[in-house]
Amino acid sequence: MARERRPDDQARPTKSERAGEQPQSAEGFLHGKLLIAMPGMSDPRFERSVIFMCQHSAEGAMGLIVNKPLDLEFRELMEKMDIQTVPQAAARHVMFGGPVDTDKGYILHSSDRSNHPPSTIVVTPEIAMSLTVDMLKRVANGSGPSRWMMALGYAGWGPGQIESEIAANGWIHCEPDNEIIFGGGMENKWVRALDKLGANVSGLSWQSGRA
Repeated sequence: MARERRPDDQARPTKSERAGEQPQSAEGFLHGKLLIAMPGMSDPRFERSVIFMCQHSAEGAMGLIVNKPLDLEFRELMEKMDIQTVPQAAARHVMFGGPVDTDKGYILHSSDRSNHPPSTIVVTPEIAMSLTVDMLKRVANGSGPSRWMMALGYAGWGPGQIESEIAANGWIHCEPDNEIIFGGGMENKWVRALDKLGANVSGLSWQSGRA
C-alpha cells in the first residue's frame, strides 16, 4: 500500500526542472507512462488517481494527476491574471495536479506545434509540459497546442520512493493514452486506464497486486 505522504517528504523539483530543462539523469521506467492508483490507496489525495509521469530517474519522480478537476474554471483563473480566453478554452476545469506546489500552474499539452517556449519539457514525442505564462496565453487565445490541460500542483516522489510504493502494490502503470490524458469523462478515467491492462477492478487488491 502506498505509504502516507507528508509535505516535507515530497520530491522537490531538481535544478534542471526549475530551469525548465530536461533532466540529465537516465530516464526511468515510468517516464512518460500512466501511473494508476490501486484499490485501497491509503492517501485520499491519490485515491483512484491516474497520473501522467513527466519525469522519472534515480533522482525521483514527478507527474500530474489527469482525472481530478478542481472547482475552478480556466476562465476564472485567467481573469485573475488579466488574460482573455476564447470560448472553447474558457469553460475547461483546472485540474488538481498533485499536493506539491499547489499555487503553481503546469500545462500538459500535445507536441503538435513547434513554437513551444524554450522552457518546454518534451516528455514523449507526442506530449510535453510547459510552465510559462507565454504558453498560458497561447492556450487561452486558441493559438496553442490542439490538446492541453492545466493543473495546479504536482505529485512528487524522492529517490526510490515510487519504486517502493509500486513494490508494495500501491500503484500499477501502463502506456500513455491521449484520450485518458486530455479527454473528458473524468469519473471514468481510472477504470479506463485499468482496462488498458485488461484489469478488472474487483480482481485487484493493494495486498496482493493482480489477482
